Order: sequence, then structure tokens, then C-alpha cells
Amino acid sequence: MRPSIMEEVEGLRGVNSVKIKEAHEAGKKVVGMYCVFSPSEIALAADAIPVTLCGTTQAPIEDAEKELPRNLCPLIKSSYGFAITDKCPYFYFSDVLLAETTCDGKKKMYELMGKIKPMHIMNLPQTANDEDSLDLWKKEMVKFKNFIEEKLGVEITDEKLKDAIKLMNRERDAMKRLHKLNAHKPAPLSGMDMMLAQWLKGFNVDKESGINLIERLIAEIEDRMEKGIYAFDETAPRILLTGCPIGAGSEKVLKALEEAGASVVALENCTGYKGLDVMVDENKDPITALAEKYLSTPCSCMTNNNGRLDLIERLAKEYDVDGVVDLTWQACHTYNIESFTVKKSVQEKLNLPFIQIETDYSDSDTGQVKVRVEAFLETIERPATAK
Repeated sequence: MRPSIMEEVEGLRGVNSVKIKEAHEAGKKVVGMYCVFSPSEIALAADAIPVTLCGTTQAPIEDAEKELPRNLCPLIKSSYGFAITDKCPYFYFSDVLLAETTCDGKKKMYELMGKIKPMHIMNLPQTANDEDSLDLWKKEMVKFKNFIEEKLGVEITDEKLKDAIKLMNRERDAMKRLHKLNAHKPAPLSGMDMMLAQWLKGFNVDKESGINLIERLIAEIEDRMEKGIYAFDETAPRILLTGCPIGAGSEKVLKALEEAGASVVALENCTGYKGLDVMVDENKDPITALAEKYLSTPCSCMTNNNGRLDLIERLAKEYDVDGVVDLTWQACHTYNIESFTVKKSVQEKLNLPFIQIETDYSDSDTGQVKVRVEAFLETIERPATAK
């Protein structure tokens, strides 16, 4: 039986879809964002509500394909489909949009989306490994700050930025502590519930209440652990899921793993732990601190991306995983190519079983995914009884 507070967590999107409408009608400004590289702190410092718009469901893709090619990443098509159909209240009530140059497909899609609502695009450097890149990214932070000030008619002071940084660090800290509970053997929270809790934070209209909800969830899970209540037993293979972002509607690989008896204990992807690993330095100039934090994100759009290999290694050891699953969306070239490097690192440095699963948001290959997952889990040697 799952923690009772997960019902509140799962209801967040519905509750907040009403709250975002009420906030908009009350004059509150909304900033829609698409990526873990997006600095929510700047929107919060403008007294606006940052919301996640990245599409993770199959539903709007048919509409998107009327304007976008079919052989495009499902995340891009889903995001654009929500934009042109007005089926997403968070997009509908967004006053401005923040986009980013994480991949060529998104860049070209944003050209179309920018005709729907006011949009600012942050230009990412190609690498995070030199001072020139950091200087460029600091300038991009300032450009976004100036855009928000102009479009929303506000002044963003250093003090407001510092307050926003502290708030977002508190949210990251709560989410990180929730995630780290699954380092325990056996895991107290299913991967499905962990994914929902992490993903739904992007829809929190009220950050304080969202943090409070996660704190209560942590307290309930810790109480259940004291009573010996866990999501899986100690014989369940412990899996680290890496790769592309997932959310409700695109969870079929995660679901297939747990239905086959695996315990997905760590979610390395950017809707999971990736954005929580590094905090913003509260003692530095806020723009510099924000640039350093967000540029440290180990995304496959960067070259090189050794930070991802390091993060996977740390999580694999801390969570004592038995295998690594790399999820890649079809037509996501950066993650698809990088999977070769990840496989080599996992197998040679960690000596762990590895599988890459390339798929999309549809149900067309659900049976095939199930078969591949079950075959992969059979390669993992586990004791018949608890260690």
C-alpha cells in the first residue's frame, strides 16, 4: 500500500490547474518554462509563478503533427501540441514563455511557438567546461531578467533574487531528501510514486505549500520505515533509470520495470535527481550563483557530458543498484548517441548490467518493452532471500 499522502501529491496537477486560473484572474503573472536549465528564481523574484510546460503525453501529438514532422521527438511534439490546442491550462494562462537552445528540434519548434505568446530564448553554450561558457551564461541570465522586467513591468532586485534562491534551494533540499530515502534497502517508495512527486513540483502554484506537502510525505515514509513498511522487499532488483525526462503519460518503461518486479530506486533524469544535485550558492552574487548552478546540469546537449557519467556512478553506488536502464525518446539524437558512452561507463567502471530502451509516448510498443524489460531483469543475479 502506497503512502496516503501520495493521493494529495497525485492530485496536485488538478488542484493547481484551478489555482493557476484563480491566480491569473487575480492579476498574478505566470512564466511558462520548458527545461531544467530554466532559472525559476528569476520568475519568482518578479513575483510571478513559474510553471512547467514540457509535454509528456501522447494526447496532443496528433494535432502537433499537422505542423511538425512525424519523425520528431515526442517531447517536442507533445509540448507544441499542448500549445496549439489550448488543452493545457498552464500554457493558456502563461503570460510569457522561457525557451532554451537544448536541441535543434526544440529551437525550430520554438520559432513556431513564439508566434503564439511572448517568448524569450536563452542561448546555451555548447560546453560547461570553461570560463567563456560561464560568462556567456551569466549574460543570458541578465538578458532573461531584463526581458521579465520589461514584459511584466517589475524591478528584480538582488534581494528579491536572493530570497527566491533560498526558496528554490529549500524545495530542492526537500526533493533531494525524498529521493535519498530510496537509498535504503529495501526502498520505501516506488519509482512511480517518486517520479510523480518529483515531476509534479513543476505545477506548484504555491511553492511553500508544495514544500510542506513533500515534508509531510517524507515524515510519513520515515514513519512507515520504522514500522517495516516498504514498497518492495529486499530481493527486488534495484534499478537506476537514466536518460530522457519522463512524467505522467510517458512512464511506460518505469511502469514496465516495476510491474516486472524491479524496484526503481533512483531517477537520474532531469525530471528526477539531475536538477537537485547542485544547490545555488546563497553567498555569491545571485546572477553568478544562478549561472554556475544551472550550467552544472549534466545534460546530453553539452559536450562533453562527463558530469552525467559521474552522477550515474555516484547514484549507482549510493543506492546500491543492480542494473541501469537508459531511456531514450525516438529522435533524441544527443541522448541516443550518448547512450554508447553511458553503456561503456556502466559496464566497465561499475560492472553492472545495462540496457537502452528507445521508444516514444505511444502504447504501440508496450508489449515489446515488457518483453525486453523482463529479459533484462533475468540477467540480474539476486539472492533468493534478504542479504
